[in-house]
Amino acid sequence: MDITEDVFRYDELAIMRLRTLYRQFGYELYRMSRFEEYELYAENRAFLSSGNIITFTGAGGKLMALRPDVTLSIAKGSKDSDGLKKLYYNENVYRPDGREIKERMQVGLECIGNIDISLMSEVLMLAARSLEALGDHTRIDISHMGFMSGLMMSAGVTDFQRAELLHRISEKNASEIRSLCAEYGLGDNFRDKLIALITLFGSFRETIGTLRQISLNDDTEKALRELDDIFGSLQSLGLEDRINLDFSIVNDLGYYSGIIFQGYIEGVPKRVLSGGRYDELLQKLGKKSGAIGFAVYLDLLERHEEGTTPAAQGGTPFVSEGGNMLNVALPKGRLGEKAYSIFESAGYGCPAISEESRRLVFDCPENGVRFFWVKPSDVAIYVERGIADIGVAGKDILLENSPDLYELLDLGIGKCRMCVAAEKGYADNQNRTLRVATKFTGIARDYYEKLGREIDIIKLNGSIELAPLLNLSDVIVDLVETGSTLRENNLEPIETIVDISARLVANKASYKYKYEAISALCDKVAKLGIME
Repeated sequence: MDITEDVFRYDELAIMRLRTLYRQFGYELYRMSRFEEYELYAENRAFLSSGNIITFTGAGGKLMALRPDVTLSIAKGSKDSDGLKKLYYNENVYRPDGREIKERMQVGLECIGNIDISLMSEVLMLAARSLEALGDHTRIDISHMGFMSGLMMSAGVTDFQRAELLHRISEKNASEIRSLCAEYGLGDNFRDKLIALITLFGSFRETIGTLRQISLNDDTEKALRELDDIFGSLQSLGLEDRINLDFSIVNDLGYYSGIIFQGYIEGVPKRVLSGGRYDELLQKLGKKSGAIGFAVYLDLLERHEEGTTPAAQGGTPFVSEGGNMLNVALPKGRLGEKAYSIFESAGYGCPAISEESRRLVFDCPENGVRFFWVKPSDVAIYVERGIADIGVAGKDILLENSPDLYELLDLGIGKCRMCVAAEKGYADNQNRTLRVATKFTGIARDYYEKLGREIDIIKLNGSIELAPLLNLSDVIVDLVETGSTLRENNLEPIETIVDISARLVANKASYKYKYEAISALCDKVAKLGIME
């Protein structure tokens, strides 16, 4: 009986294609239990993409976990005496997503043993071919944690400072890198090199000159030589032009020591492939071998295959006569009007937006932009989901929700402060739990957690100032602009958590595919000189 491909579901067909590809290059199927002892994940929590682990008590009384990651299980079971192991897998992983538990299919491969340039190039080649098997207009971006580590070591960065800087690097957040370098006393030269590194994007040929200028010690030079060798090998495979350098791709330096990379398919708003070299993990597990691998996230491709991605629905990506059209989410209200004025001054105006109407979407093909108005708290959602390429969001929204976005510019508008406020004359009693009323529960929790203060968070959606007046809370955490509302209710700011302003944010996948258009817009906005 003949079986045709149309009888398979998309995920089944994708798994079949990928398994066939990996077998052709000598990779063997690896099967494992869906359960693992919790201790393995607890000890390597920083290696996981999500720190949340679903646990249960096994029949023998041991604390077990539903597998949130495949690589850890493979690394744990490897032996140095086995020599080179080339393995592939298709396994479900289980991760909390908000209040729900999600079961997600991963397909990937791992090489464990003596890892050389040839094997690293093979893995990158297979990552590229994996994407080709799943969609059109694919790309891979590569970074090197050895280069990043060398740069950090040159400045004597502490572990805490490094974690804070890596977080901002992953956002391409130049404004906050400047602030942190000043706060940590790291010097202008180091700051400028970091900013040059995160703004670097393009092929190896286009970026190698700048990388050599940034390089400053043996560690960064070693990483450069390895990248040079890898790209030389990729060139012989005809892949050099399809792999770019992007040093905003970072991971925990305690686990990753070499190249790391991510894969994208046009029309999918998030990375669909992630991998890298993780020798440090093997060492933490008592092994001497090296390791490199990647995983493909098939759950992200389901809607892409169905033709219900934003691209298929009339969303991104748009193409105008002058190239890629940018989709811009603006917050309704005064902040959005100020943001639009900035875009207009930079040459991205849209005359229809000034007309009296109830429309929410406005096209201006001649300037290569489409604007749409959304609720301020929803801007980050539209951008993260890929409906908008870029948007303007308050820093309070970004801190509260932690969306996976690039934070490209501080626009210097919508300035205010996130403050702790209380009744005048309030004295904190450290011997009891502090009651905190706020709608910014994430910000409040993070702030007091760093202080080591026990709190009881009371989630409110309006009239926050009323809570301490009626003894619902001891303090509030809220935005303060002029402070007049506080004064009128006999309240006053007692601590400033963070300064707030509006930020220009970008979808990470859109940035890859519309780099020229987005970077040109950023340059024009920056040249207006309105930002501090």
